[in-house]
Amino acid sequence: MLAQLADQVDPWRFQWHPEVWVLVAFLTSAYVYMVRKIGPNAVPPGEPVVTRGNKYAFAGAMAMMWIASDWPMHDIAEEYLYSAHMLQHMVLSYFMPPLVLLATPTWLMRVLIGDGGLYRAVRFLARPVVAAVLFNVVIMVTHIPGMVSASVENGPLHYGLHFAVVMLSLLMWMPVCGPIPEFRMGPLAKCIYLFLQSVVPTVPAAWLTFAEGTVYKSYDIPVRVFGWSVEIDQQLAGATMKLAGGIFLWTIVVFIFFKRFAVDYRNEHDYARRPGSMPDAEILASTESPLTTDDVEKAFAGSRAPLED
Repeated sequence: MLAQLADQVDPWRFQWHPEVWVLVAFLTSAYVYMVRKIGPNAVPPGEPVVTRGNKYAFAGAMAMMWIASDWPMHDIAEEYLYSAHMLQHMVLSYFMPPLVLLATPTWLMRVLIGDGGLYRAVRFLARPVVAAVLFNVVIMVTHIPGMVSASVENGPLHYGLHFAVVMLSLLMWMPVCGPIPEFRMGPLAKCIYLFLQSVVPTVPAAWLTFAEGTVYKSYDIPVRVFGWSVEIDQQLAGATMKLAGGIFLWTIVVFIFFKRFAVDYRNEHDYARRPGSMPDAEILASTESPLTTDDVEKAFAGSRAPLED
């Protein structure tokens, strides 16, 4: 009976999600309105309202939100494969939020949060320790088996968890690439912060990878997409959580390190970029004046002749 039901179910059937289209259209319209109507009055004369990088980042963020929330990823993730569910969460928590922040000019963020109570609340929540703890707590909660089963069966809970993941992800990324300068950390602190963020997911990732039996009963169904068993699906979910997130974070760490420290080292030792010629003291590896022929002749003239026996 179950086998016949599995043959009749098509996991790739198209499913319409108008709420996703409405959300993307609303966010795009709001961004365009703010840039065209509010921006010119919020920036000093002569400065661009948005840069080309802001526009590209916004387009990338909207594309990722659409892909993660619409057919087919959303439907496969919620009904058939937990590994797809994990990839969906990776997009919403690791890949999309930095693009959202990079798409937001400083003036726009200041308009949104003001300078009163909301500003103070965001500043407190965006502190590295606070943001990291809140983000990792919600990530852990969303991987509890009972919570996963409840969110699959309860639409409002499902969208509420996704909203919490995205909002806390934005706070987590705020000290790294947020548009408010006073919220951001220095380069070395960013590297340490992101390194620690790559370590925390190791626990649930290892648990999923090496778990025996079915962890999430909601995904133990007869219909197997790609022919993957429940165990393979769980192992792929753990690998996605650890490798995709870790590689992404470490790539950013390496980029920040070389952009900040390697470039400074190169500039300090690149005499073609520095004004003037290379100092003689650096050529001789000494702080003393260079030795000349006149100095040698004077030294010989002032020396005594050797005594004869």
